[in-house]
Amino acid sequence: MDIPDVPAELMTALAAAANGRRLALVGGAVRDLLLHHHHRDPWRGLPDLDLVFEGNARELVERLPSLLPPGTRCAFREHGSFGTVAVEVGLPQAETWLLDVASARQEAYPIPAENPCVSPGSLDDDLARRDFSVNAIALLLDSGGGGVQLLDPHHGQTDLAARCLRFLHGNSLLEDPTRLLRAARYAARLGFELDAASREQVEAVLQRWPWAWKLGDLPQQAPPALGTRLRMELELLLEREPWDKALQRLQQWGGLALLDPGLQRSRHWRLALQRATRWQLPLLPVLMACADDPVGLAARLQLPHRQQRWLKSLVQLRQQAAQLTLEQCQGRTPAGWTEWIERQPDPEHVVPMALACGDPLRRPLLRWWLRWRHVQAGTTARELLASGMRPGPAVGARLRELRAERLRELECR
Repeated sequence: MDIPDVPAELMTALAAAANGRRLALVGGAVRDLLLHHHHRDPWRGLPDLDLVFEGNARELVERLPSLLPPGTRCAFREHGSFGTVAVEVGLPQAETWLLDVASARQEAYPIPAENPCVSPGSLDDDLARRDFSVNAIALLLDSGGGGVQLLDPHHGQTDLAARCLRFLHGNSLLEDPTRLLRAARYAARLGFELDAASREQVEAVLQRWPWAWKLGDLPQQAPPALGTRLRMELELLLEREPWDKALQRLQQWGGLALLDPGLQRSRHWRLALQRATRWQLPLLPVLMACADDPVGLAARLQLPHRQQRWLKSLVQLRQQAAQLTLEQCQGRTPAGWTEWIERQPDPEHVVPMALACGDPLRRPLLRWWLRWRHVQAGTTARELLASGMRPGPAVGARLRELRAERLRELECR
C-alpha cells in the first residue's frame, strides 16, 4: 500500500532512520488516508504526519537529516516527558512537512479520570491506548523498500466503512471522559456516530456524574487534571470544528452534563455562540455563561483568570439586574443607565457577553454598548486645566458631569 502525496524520499529516509526497529504512521493521517481525505495541520495548513517509533524518538530524528536529499531543511524540537519530537522537513522544491515522532508507550489509569501513568511500550501497546478504533490503525514503514504495511488490530477499517466511532474497551470513557468531547469533534467533522456499545458506556458514565461520583464505597471528587483536559478539548472543539454540530451531538448524547447540568438543558447556547462569533467574542466564556453555575464551571475548567473575572462580574450584573423593579427600569434615563452599567466590574467585556446570552435588560445594555459608552464629555482634562482648574480629583469629577450632561441631551431628542 502506497501513501499518496507523501514524498517517497521522506518515507524512505524515515524508514532508514528507524534502523531496523518498527516505525509506523498512526492517527488521523491514516484515518483520513483511508477515507480519501487530505490531512493537514489545522493551524498552519501544512501536511502533517504522526509517527510512533519502538525506540528513542530523538535518536531517530537525529539520524534523519543525513538520510534526506541534499538541500533539505530539517529542524526539530523535543517536548513531553517521553520524548515526543516535533519536526519540520522542507524538501527541495516542495512544501514543508510537519512530523510528530513519538516513542511507543503504554498507559494505565490507577484512578479513573486522573492523568494516566505512562511508560515505554510497543507499537501494539501504543495503538491500544487510543480513543477510537478508527484512530488505532497504523501503517508500518518497511525499511527494505520504502513501502508500508497496514496494521489494524482493533478492526478500525470496519468501523470506518460503517462510519461509526467505537471506544476500544469497556472502561475507555470512565478512564478518560474527555473522549466523549473528542467523539463529538469527530462526529461533527466526519459525519460519524457512536456505536451502540459506546452509547451504553456514555449512559453508564453519566449516571455516575457530575463532579463528585462514587468509586466503590468512597465518594471521590473528579480530579482537577480532568478539568484542564476538558477545557483543552473544548478549546479544540470551538476553534477547529463546526462547533454547532459538535455541541449539538454532545447534547444529544447527554454529554454537556459533563460540564454543567444547565448547559445540558439549555436551548440558548447556539444563539449565544452565533452572536459571539459575529461580535468576535471569545467563545469559551460565552458558552460558560449559559451554564447554571458559570463561575464554578470556569474554576473547574481552569479558564484564564481574566475570563473567570468576567464571568464573576456577569453573575453580579445578573443579580443586580434581577433586583431592579419595573418602575426603576422604566424611569431610568440614558445617563442613569450609563452610571449603573459603568459601576459594574469590566462592563466592556461583560455587557457583550450578557447581550450574547440574551440576558434581561437587553435594550439598555445594547444601547449602552452601541451608543452611550461612546459619548464623551466634549472637552478634555488638558482643556480644563488650561481654563484654570487645579490638578486633582475635581478634574475627573467635572469631566463626568460634562459627560452626564451630554447623555441627558440624548433624552430630549
